[in-house]
Amino acid sequence: MSEEISGYVWVNAELNSSHEYLLPALKGILAGERLPQDRKRLFELGCGNGSVANQLVGLGWDVTGVDPSEQGIAQANARFPSIPLRHGSAYDDLAAQYGSFPVVVSMEVVEHVYAPRKYAVTLYSLLERGGVAIVSTPYHGYLKNLALAASGKMDAHFTALWDHGHIKFWSEKTLRALLEEAGFRDIQFRRVGRIPALAKSMIAIARKP
Repeated sequence: MSEEISGYVWVNAELNSSHEYLLPALKGILAGERLPQDRKRLFELGCGNGSVANQLVGLGWDVTGVDPSEQGIAQANARFPSIPLRHGSAYDDLAAQYGSFPVVVSMEVVEHVYAPRKYAVTLYSLLERGGVAIVSTPYHGYLKNLALAASGKMDAHFTALWDHGHIKFWSEKTLRALLEEAGFRDIQFRRVGRIPALAKSMIAIARKP
């Protein structure tokens, strides 16, 4: 059991199973931005092993990213040396180091963050005016929580035994509140994976006015 719950261990730079439903949605959202090629600059806050960044570079995006996992960044730099992916976190002054971008992507990160308000402020600071933040996190809602309870899967889903695992469990209401407090507006949500009521993840699309 310890191997199953040992936490985030980056053994390679491959995509994982969550990308099967996250990546198509992310690509669709980015395509909707319709930025000219010289404006297709994107910052990935929590780039992990670089696998998503590599996919986005393949779509013509100029990607910069950071992740607090030295192991993940080592995998990313070994596999994708031409993409500037560095060690760092939302607790750093990333805007001072990297500037601002038309788009910031942060996939399956906010549920791991001890200080989400600091995360949201950093997310906001990395964006140009009018820019868009795309934030995904596991979805939680009334019907899904009932289904988890009825199926006996609450302990597995909310396990406290996962090193570096999920410590915040977001609903659309609470994630919207976090983003609005940081200054974001025009916040929309998409649910992905399964039917909407039982979605695996939700994606917030938030604009910096």
